Amino acid sequence: LVLFLAFWSLADSGKLLAVPQDGSHWLSMRTVLEKLWEKGHEIVVVVPDAALLLKSSQSFTIKTYSVPYTQEFVDKYYKSLGEKSFELTLSVLLSNISELTSLFSSACRHLLYDKELMRYLQDSKFDAIMMDPVLPCGPILAEYLSLPSVYFMRGLPCTLDYKATQCPSPLSYVPRTFSSTSDHMTFPERVKNLLIGLSEPVLCYLFYLNYESLASEFLQRDVTMLELFSKASVWLMRYDFVFEYPRPIMPNMVYI
Repeated sequence: LVLFLAFWSLADSGKLLAVPQDGSHWLSMRTVLEKLWEKGHEIVVVVPDAALLLKSSQSFTIKTYSVPYTQEFVDKYYKSLGEKSFELTLSVLLSNISELTSLFSSACRHLLYDKELMRYLQDSKFDAIMMDPVLPCGPILAEYLSLPSVYFMRGLPCTLDYKATQCPSPLSYVPRTFSSTSDHMTFPERVKNLLIGLSEPVLCYLFYLNYESLASEFLQRDVTMLELFSKASVWLMRYDFVFEYPRPIMPNMVYI
């Protein structure tokens, strides 16, 4: 990450648009954005007007958009989500996925159809857009504005990060999330890993259905999440190397 920022600083000051995710995702990204601001880059961050941690900053410009829920609702929702995390069964996980995608895809719709804000973003002539793409409002916006994307992320569901970059991720070798196995698997563990891998497309379909529909509607053409994710220029991956090894990565994927 330090090396990435050092090379960035060699260039003339640029104008960066950021579309963060709330919670701990934002705490990590904010540190990087503040360092870029210190190096002379102009930073504009787009956030909803009701959020948990996405607050104003002296380091960069904050642009807000209205969302169909209140600050009180956000506070109660995240508190409830935190309580549910201690009883993470499959039914709770699917319930959380359904609630999250419904809530945040609705917020994304309000962002994309905020005509005044979108006019400002188009007129601002940004050099690039930085985002955590796990909830893919940022990739939709990047495609609409035709901006090169920098992904700053912990991962995507269903190994979409590896599929989007055409990175090898064989089920016989790379353990899937929730498999609790290493790259040295017994035959039963490989069968388990295979079954988890085969279920991934269904889970991703449920997770991204609302966003895929919104993207196709807004961009006025049929698009898939895989297509949008594949447009990223650089993937800055906040992965734990010990846990993620020995996954191969492509040249534009950087462990930070």
